[in-house]
Amino acid sequence: PKKRARLDVVAEAPALRGDSAPKDGERPTGKTCKHEVAMPPGMGEADEGMLSLTYDASRPPARTYAFELDPFQKAAVAAIEREESVLVSAHTSAGKTVCAEYAIAVSLRDKQRVIYTSPIKALSNQKYRELTETFGDVGLMTGDYTINVDASCLVMTTEILRSMLYRGSEVMREVKWVVFDEVHYMRDKERGVVWEEVMILLPHSVRYVFLSATVPNALQFAEWIAQLHSQPCHVVYTEYRPTPLQHYLFGAGSDGFHLVVDEKSSFKPAAFDKAATSIKARTRPKDDRGGKGGGGRGGGGRGDRR
Repeated sequence: PKKRARLDVVAEAPALRGDSAPKDGERPTGKTCKHEVAMPPGMGEADEGMLSLTYDASRPPARTYAFELDPFQKAAVAAIEREESVLVSAHTSAGKTVCAEYAIAVSLRDKQRVIYTSPIKALSNQKYRELTETFGDVGLMTGDYTINVDASCLVMTTEILRSMLYRGSEVMREVKWVVFDEVHYMRDKERGVVWEEVMILLPHSVRYVFLSATVPNALQFAEWIAQLHSQPCHVVYTEYRPTPLQHYLFGAGSDGFHLVVDEKSSFKPAAFDKAATSIKARTRPKDDRGGKGGGGRGGGGRGDRR
């Protein structure tokens, strides 16, 4: 499939701006993202509308926010408003849930149904509670609970969705969007086949929001979706990490934690050397001299006495 790339995407539709939006002509700084489009065979290259993520902003937004969205969130929201699938790849706590919520809001606005899938029951239960507080019209389907199955938004595990597709459930005729949370689980050797089967069995009319941690082959995955369902698939990727990481070194028997890489990704050689020295000092083998001697000639044992 052909593809085109556009770097540093910032969707500037006024409807998406929050109260803290920059003034006209200003751009958010520091939080840029990478945007690519995977096109299915036979559709040619992505047009300028896809690359610039323009859409009809005359309609009221499905959901507004009291804060300024990050560029990757704006890009994903614009793709959803264009009714095109999108893979959102970002670090943990970066705000991928905003993209899923917007797809749900679009479905409710357009009187359509949406399915939110997660890899485990506990996460499904958590998302059910959170989405119920936000949207109200939400149901839950897991192996343990079935709640409000007629809701516009259904939360379920991926295995439940596969079972529905196997049975030819009537619900699927009303579904416009499917959100796959933690889609990087597809790489799991045992359960990854479930995600693959579901994506193959879903009808071409469905649009997707894939939420993933940062993965190296995001565009390759989008190309597969584009070819599989004959539809464009956007890839929105950001390296921005809202929660800085600090790396500590701790060895068994050492004298505590040592900060070796700070939140700015700066390596601390002095701290590393201190940690290594501490670990070596506590793990050095004990001196064997002075131990019990064996018998025999020169051994000092009782058998050597004359």
